[in-house]
Amino acid sequence: MVTNKKKNIIFEIYKDSRTVFRIGDIALLIGSEKDASLRKKLHYYVQCGKLLNPRKGFYAKEGYNPAELACLLYTPTYISLEYVLQQAGVIFQYDSAITNISYLSRETEIDNRSFRYRQIKGEILTNTAGIILNKNNINIATPERAFLDMLYLNKDFYFDNLHVLNKNTAGKLVSIYNSQTLFKIMNRLFSL
Repeated sequence: MVTNKKKNIIFEIYKDSRTVFRIGDIALLIGSEKDASLRKKLHYYVQCGKLLNPRKGFYAKEGYNPAELACLLYTPTYISLEYVLQQAGVIFQYDSAITNISYLSRETEIDNRSFRYRQIKGEILTNTAGIILNKNNINIATPERAFLDMLYLNKDFYFDNLHVLNKNTAGKLVSIYNSQTLFKIMNRLFSL
């Protein structure tokens, strides 16, 4: 009976589309309590190589998505700044770090990948305008939101290519920040 239960845990985890789980997520997934018994079972699966344990309290499938881990480490958070701007072609400097907006500023390294978090005011962080909410717990800013986040946090940041951004979308999102200075800087950059 115990073997069957163990197989069900792994089966349920691998059946799920997510690749990273907190222990509470696994407990909900299998309809169990978040207790010492579940922790022991998960530790066993890590020892057997069936699960990864990238950080205490987090479990992952082989080949997990680091963006998913980035959004679970410190919640609420969303991927933004250099990571999004680089993917959109707004900045050209390569940086392998996943950059996030969160309620705290912190940098951590897990599995040779850097995760950077920048603190922003709570009312900006919790406003979901310009953030794509994916089903796998990956919340990622649109390029326009990432651009405004960067300007808000670093008004002197240099952008290589603003032509890929939608000026109208950025104009609608700027009100989230409640900053006339940000509005003026954005308009100056777009008029160049």
